[in-house]
Order: sequence, then C-alpha cells, then structure tokens
Amino acid sequence: MTQSTKDHWNKIYQNKKIDEVSWFQEKPMISLELIRKLSQNKKAAIIDVGGGDSLLIDYLLDEDYLDITVLDISKEAIRKAKERLGDKAHKIKWVVSDILDFKSEKRFDIWHDRACFHFITSKNDTIKYVEKVDKFLNAKGAIIMGVFSKMGPEKCSGIPIIQYSENQISLLFEPKFKKISSTYHEHITPFDTSQNFIFCHLKKR
Repeated sequence: MTQSTKDHWNKIYQNKKIDEVSWFQEKPMISLELIRKLSQNKKAAIIDVGGGDSLLIDYLLDEDYLDITVLDISKEAIRKAKERLGDKAHKIKWVVSDILDFKSEKRFDIWHDRACFHFITSKNDTIKYVEKVDKFLNAKGAIIMGVFSKMGPEKCSGIPIIQYSENQISLLFEPKFKKISSTYHEHITPFDTSQNFIFCHLKKR
C-alpha cells in the first residue's frame, strides 16, 4: 500500500473517536466465539491483522490470553489502542506495518483478520497475503477471516473493497488451507447502517 493509504488511515484515527468509525464493535462476539472454539490454551499465539483500535484485544486480555500481537498500518490506531489500555498495553506486542510488508520470526496459532483483507484489491497482492499467512502460521494454525460478503458494501471509508463469497475465500486459500466453517453476520454500524460480513474459519492442511 502507498504512503497516501497510510496517511488516510492515520488521519481517520487522529480525527475520530473509537465509536465514530463504521467498523466499531462494542463486543466482537463472532471473533471471540471462534477464538474460544479454536483454542482454550491461553498461551496460543494470536495475531489480529488490521486490529487497529479494536476492542477485541481488551476482551482477549480479560479472558487471560497471554500471547497477543496486533498489527495495523496506522501508527495512530496503535497509539490510541495503547492509550486506552493503559498499564495493560505492555501485555500486547504491537506492530505498525502494512501486512504485505510484514516480517516475523514468530509463528502464530490463530490469524485473525476482520475487515483488512477485503481492502487488498490487486490479484498479486492477494496472492502475497495468502503466502504471508502460510509462512507465519504454525503447522496446525487456523485463520479467522471476516470480510464484506456479496451482500455487503462496495466501499469502506471511501475506499473500494473486494466483496467475497464463501467459495471465493475457499479457492483463494487452497490448497494450503481447508475451509472448516463459515457464517454470515449483519454488522450494525454506530450510524445505524448495515454491513453484511462473511466469517470463514480455515485450517492449515
């Protein structure tokens, strides 16, 4: 992604409160339920890609998960999340990076992405993303992928996105990953509008 993309997201997080963005969830129930289902091991290594200032990490900390990484392209999103968490912020590993540039010596058990992947619109970049997931997930690792469905918006924050079907997600991540389950979710934004998501759980083969 370009510098202008980074500037776009930094400006949003500079100027808007946590509940003034369309992707805000007071409690991310689907993500939490899937993480609980995938791992009762509180030491499981979890990465939240595009996590920004999401409250998911607050709930994971409350449930005593010990190994959480948050990656976001926006340094302002990370700054605000740290400020919100206060003394708890040191329990999280923070990474300011475009996901396509991400490098890590660490391998993860759960790769969580809600509303980041659908911003990647280039075929080559999509392939690169899948390669990143494959590289940085453990042998028995799992993906939780939440993206706009075919019934969802065509843009988010003024930026065009890619809408996905269950089958498209499966095909993109094959043969490295197998889709285990999927569910649709109608997200109600703070502005009382509706966004249809599809959440897929995939497992490394």
